[in-house]
Amino acid sequence: MKVSVTIKDVAKKANVAPSTVSRVLSDSPRISEKTKRKVRKVMDELGYHINYNGRVLVSQSTQTIGIVTKVSSDHSFENPFFSEMLRGISDACHENDYSIYLTTGNTEEAIYQEVVKMVQGKRVDGVIVLYSREGDKVVPYLRECEFPFVMLGKPVEKFGETMYVDNDNVQASKDITDYLITLGHERIGYIGGNSQYEVARDRLEGFRRAMKENGIEIKDELLKNIQTDKPDPEQVAEELLSLPDPPTALVFTDEYNASTVMRALAARGVKLPEEMSVVGFNNTMISRLSAPPLTTVDTQSIQLGHESARNLIELLKYPDTIKKSVIIPTVIVERESCKQRKAENSQP
Repeated sequence: MKVSVTIKDVAKKANVAPSTVSRVLSDSPRISEKTKRKVRKVMDELGYHINYNGRVLVSQSTQTIGIVTKVSSDHSFENPFFSEMLRGISDACHENDYSIYLTTGNTEEAIYQEVVKMVQGKRVDGVIVLYSREGDKVVPYLRECEFPFVMLGKPVEKFGETMYVDNDNVQASKDITDYLITLGHERIGYIGGNSQYEVARDRLEGFRRAMKENGIEIKDELLKNIQTDKPDPEQVAEELLSLPDPPTALVFTDEYNASTVMRALAARGVKLPEEMSVVGFNNTMISRLSAPPLTTVDTQSIQLGHESARNLIELLKYPDTIKKSVIIPTVIVERESCKQRKAENSQP
């Protein structure tokens, strides 16, 4: 029968005090790097593994981070953007010896109650909220409890310092709309997401700025909104094509919605990009597998996740650190879903 190795065993072989081994385990700055290397080498030789249950009892740390998602009725779990972001979070947690606790729920209330259980039950050390939404109960609750958290997305309301990671979604949306305008498009449709979310509002603002700065009138009939819990690509395609003067280009704020509407348009005989150019956001595998492959804004989803976890872990290690926001740059990835528009009076 194998006998478990204890801190005292490690201390004896390394010729140090048990308290020194404990400080090495917590990476205390009071211990020199030379001593840390020596103790860690002995730990490896003896096959010592940290007793996390004991550590939790002593330090009140779970070494676990809670992930608060949107409600399950949204298409988050079907969207590769979510899985890529989760991969970035997972990578950062693995690097720092943290585990992940993922919330699930079919309603906003269910998600909220899950968060309350996480916090009051001391199941996690901190929380990453994967959205910024108007009317949300989770973030105000975390603030009230003074519980460590980081948001993915700019806070809807400003309550003092809030640590968040995001893209500049206004500028990114303006850039991709400007891209279509440089290709000669003026009747540009905009298909956004749920307007309760800050990201949806920012991207609409960027679209409006690009159109206004280029002196192009925004037509209300070209502005659509796909609620993620009620996907209606067939209806959107039908409404756009039934217009007396259909759009020649479309901006989608979500590749998932873009791919579904593109299929609906193609089924109605629309040639993409010859008759309609299409752009989207996120640059996941959806954009590469679309027909045609989709020109998109790369939001660097893996890095978004990695930075949100890294910043939360830094906040947990150093609670007095200044809360900061991190803006991840975006870049336009050109593919085959866009084409230069010929002038109206040009000859074939």
